[in-house]
Amino acid sequence: MPPAAIQTADDLLRFREPGKTAELVRGVLIVREPPGTGHGVLAARLLYRVAEFVVRHDLGEVIAQDTGFKIERDPDTVRAPDAAFVARDRLGWISDEGYAELAPDWVAEILSPSDRPGEVLEKVGQWLNAGVRLVWVLDPVRRHTRIYRADGTVSMVGPDDELDGEDVIPGFRCPLADLW
Repeated sequence: MPPAAIQTADDLLRFREPGKTAELVRGVLIVREPPGTGHGVLAARLLYRVAEFVVRHDLGEVIAQDTGFKIERDPDTVRAPDAAFVARDRLGWISDEGYAELAPDWVAEILSPSDRPGEVLEKVGQWLNAGVRLVWVLDPVRRHTRIYRADGTVSMVGPDDELDGEDVIPGFRCPLADLW
């Protein structure tokens, strides 16, 4: 069987398969089932808290679940986090159409039951290599969050601890327990 043709970000924009979501990784279309309801509830709770803080302090924009960012080209990679933040001074790089050709400053990924650890780490690595400064990977089963930073450090926020926006979303704090 011949290898699949390399897809582009423009091909992904035209992707239409009812009931499916997709990302593009090095030109390969990755089609998945949409996230479950619990996943969406957690994403909404996180988005609400971060967005309220970002708006109140005029820090930039918080971007909703499954919005694509073109983080590599030739071949294209378009990833879609569960939540993202772009600082105010970088908003001019985002056009009204297509995918923003920039890495957000912060992304959050919420683990799903079907996620494989290697795939999650690959995605985290792609985000960091593209320029994301802070990546949160929330685990709703274990009720903790792994924090990955651009400087290569990793830490864990336990169920009784707080998420901290650090220098990326300065001043933002949220008890992890408030999200579950």
